[in-house]
Amino acid sequence: MIPHRRDTPRPFLPGYLYGQTLLENPIYNKGSAFTEAERDVYGLRGLLPPHVDTLDEQLARAYGAFREAEGDLGKHIYLRQLQDTNEVLFYRLLLGHIEEMLPVVYTPTVGLACQRFSQIYRRPRGLFISWPNRGNIRRILANRPVGDIDVIVVSDGERILGIGDQGAGGMGIPIGKLSLYTLIGGIHPERTLPIMLDVGTNNPERLADSLYLGWHHERVTGDDYYDFVDEFVQAVTAAMPRVCLQWEDFATPHARPLLERYRDRLLSFNDDIQGTAAVALGAVLSAVNVAGEALRDQRIVFLGAGSAGIGVADYLRAALVKQGLSEAEARARFYLIDKDGLLHDRRADLLPEQRPYAQPWAAVADWPRSARGTIGLAEVIGQIRATILIGLSTVAGAFDEAVVRGMAGKVERPIIFPLSNPTCRAEATAEQLIAWTDGRALVATGSPFPAVAHAGCDYRIAQCNNVYIFPAVGLALVAGRAWRVTDSMLIAAAEALARLSPALSAPGAPLLPPLQRAREVAAEVALAVALQAVADGVAPVADRESLREAIRLNQWQPAYCELPL
Repeated sequence: MIPHRRDTPRPFLPGYLYGQTLLENPIYNKGSAFTEAERDVYGLRGLLPPHVDTLDEQLARAYGAFREAEGDLGKHIYLRQLQDTNEVLFYRLLLGHIEEMLPVVYTPTVGLACQRFSQIYRRPRGLFISWPNRGNIRRILANRPVGDIDVIVVSDGERILGIGDQGAGGMGIPIGKLSLYTLIGGIHPERTLPIMLDVGTNNPERLADSLYLGWHHERVTGDDYYDFVDEFVQAVTAAMPRVCLQWEDFATPHARPLLERYRDRLLSFNDDIQGTAAVALGAVLSAVNVAGEALRDQRIVFLGAGSAGIGVADYLRAALVKQGLSEAEARARFYLIDKDGLLHDRRADLLPEQRPYAQPWAAVADWPRSARGTIGLAEVIGQIRATILIGLSTVAGAFDEAVVRGMAGKVERPIIFPLSNPTCRAEATAEQLIAWTDGRALVATGSPFPAVAHAGCDYRIAQCNNVYIFPAVGLALVAGRAWRVTDSMLIAAAEALARLSPALSAPGAPLLPPLQRAREVAAEVALAVALQAVADGVAPVADRESLREAIRLNQWQPAYCELPL
C-alpha cells in the first residue's frame, strides 16, 4: 500500500486568511505574485504594488537582496526574514543556490546567529517551553500553530555546535535544522515544529545580557531536569503520537541517556549521535573504497570521545562486525582520545558508552607520554599504523603538521576527517591536509572548505554534513509510516550514501555527492532507510516500488498553488 501524500493543498483557505492576514501567513503568501483575480477575491487590491510578478522575477529580486546584505550574519538575518514572510520563495531561492546559501542558513553561520539570537530576534517561530512553566507543557503544546506535525527538532541549547551553552539562543539550531528537513527532505514546512526546552543557562555572558530572551537562571540539573524532559515527552506523545522527535545539541551527559530512555517509547533519534555517525560512516566507506581497501583492515583514531565521537565509533564498529569481525576484534581497531588522553581500562573516569573502546592497559603501558603525562594524539600516531583519523574535539589545529606527516608516512592514502564545527574549531584545514600529504589524503570536513589546488589537481572537499542523512530519514519516516528509528536504518542510510560517492569514478572528486543533488540524494537514501524499516519490522510491509512512489509523493515542492476563487 502506498502512503497518501500528506501535503496535498487544501481545497479552501481558512476564512481568517484574508487581506493583510493572508499576506502575513508565510505558507500561503505569494506577495507580489498574487494574480489579479486572487487580489480581488482575497481583499488584496491596493495592499500590493500593481505589477503581478512571476516567481522567477521574485527570485531575481530576492537573490539581489541576499547578495547586498552585509556579511554572513546579515545574509542569515535576511533569509530568516524571508522564511517568515514567504516560505515558497525562501525554499525556491535556497534550492537554486544551495551551495552558496547552506553555510549561511545553517553551519557555520548559525553558530554566530545563536550567539546573537537575542539581538537579531525579529519574529517568533516554534515553541519555547521554559522551566517556570513546568506542569503546563500540554497546554503550551496546544498553542502550536498547526495540529498535525511530522517532525519536531528539540534542543535545550547546552551544546551548540562547538561554541557551547547558548541557552534559549540555541533555538536557532532547531529552526535551521527544520529548514533543511524541508529544503532537502521535502517535509512540508507547515508540518515542522522547532522547540526549545529552556532550563536556564550557565553562560555568564547570556545571564549578564539585559537583552537575553531566555530564562535568566542557571541551568536546572539532576532529577529536576529529567522530570521536566519526561513531562515534555509525555505531552508530545499524547498530543502527537506519530511525530518524529529529533534530539539536537544536548550536552554529552544528557544526550545518550535521553536517547536510550525514549528511543523505544516514541519515534525518536539524536542527530548529533546517530546522524553524525551515519554521515561519517558513509564518508569513511566511500574513502575506503577509493583507497581500494577493506574496512576490516583499518586502524581508526578519534580525537574527541563525546557523544558524537562515540556515536561515530559505534556505527563504524557495527559496520566492521557486519564485515565479519567479532565484537572484540572490531573494538580492538579503535583508539579514542579525549582531553585526558587515550581511553584505556585503567581509567576510572570513563562513561559507560566509552568503556567498550578502552584499550587494555597492558598494551599501552610502555607508550611515550605527552608533556601532560598522558598518551595523547601524537603518541598514538607514533605507536600505530593509523589509517583513519577523525576529529570531533572542537580543538582548532589539533591535527598539526607533525601528526599528519607522521600518519601519512605509514599509509599510502590516509583518511583524515576534521569534523568539528564551526570552521574556527576545525582540527585542520583541507588545504593543510592536502599539502602535508602531497595530495594523498582522502579528506572530509565538518565545515565547508573551498577546493584545494595542488600539483595541478583540484581537490574538491566533501563536507561531512548531517544534511545528507537526517532530511532523508525524516522523508523515509513520513513516506513509510515507521513507528521507530533503528540503528540499522541509519547504517543503511550511510551505505546508500557511500554508493553515490563521486570520488569512486573521478580523481580529486569529493567523497560525498555535490549539494546541488541533495534532493535527489535524499530520495535514494530515504528509500534505503524505508526498506530497512520494513526489514526491521518497524514499518508497514511495502515493496521497493511502492516506497519509491510514496517518497516521490511526500517530497514537497516549493511552488505556488492556485487559490480557490
